[in-house]
Order: sequence, then C-alpha cells, then structure tokens
Amino acid sequence: MEHPIHRVTSVDHLGSYRLRVTFDDGVARDVDLEPMLEGEIYRPLRDPAVFAQVAVDPEIHTLVWPSGADFDPAILHDWPEHKAAMRDLSRRWERMSNELCHGSQDKKNDLTKHGRKR
Repeated sequence: MEHPIHRVTSVDHLGSYRLRVTFDDGVARDVDLEPMLEGEIYRPLRDPAVFAQVAVDPEIHTLVWPSGADFDPAILHDWPEHKAAMRDLSRRWERMSNELCHGSQDKKNDLTKHGRKR
C-alpha cells in the first residue's frame, strides 16, 4: 500500500496556536495545535514565544521548533481526518504524564507510611 509523501512548503502563524500550513501539492490547512500541546515534547510550545519560533525544516519539509518538536507532514496535510485521533493521543500523553508525577508522589507517600508503621 502506497501513501503519498507530503512536503510542507510554508507556514504562517495565524495567532494563538493556529497555523496555516501549505504543502507542495498546493493544499493549505489551517490547524489549531493547542489541543496537541501536551506531554514532554509539545507542552513547552504552550509558551507563545516558543510556539512562534515554528519553521519549515528544509530537509524533512515539516514544521519544527528549536526545542526539537515536530509534526508529521502527512498528519498535517490530512488534518481534518486526523484531528480527533490526535486530540485523543494528546490527552493520553497528559494522563500518562500526570500518572507518572502522581505515581512518584504516591510511592514516596507509601514509603513514608510504611516507615511510620515500623
């Protein structure tokens, strides 16, 4: 099964976390990435100054940020089809991140409780 390779040719910051992404086949998509900005890689992009540093990587032809965050151009090209699934994925990242943080705290609390029982 083949799938087309899409290349980002330009990006315009429309304000907030919205971008207009143009591809080599002439398609332009307006995408709101705010719901995606969760987890270790994407959360730093919630800083408006960091988000505004978006650029098109000249080698891989996708959106990139100096922090190393990027997005698959195929997902961006077909954003209307992938938006809901990507939101769900982002929510899972956030839940996992919260569980890791709270899980670490819970383990500390358990150790403290066990220490007091002895």
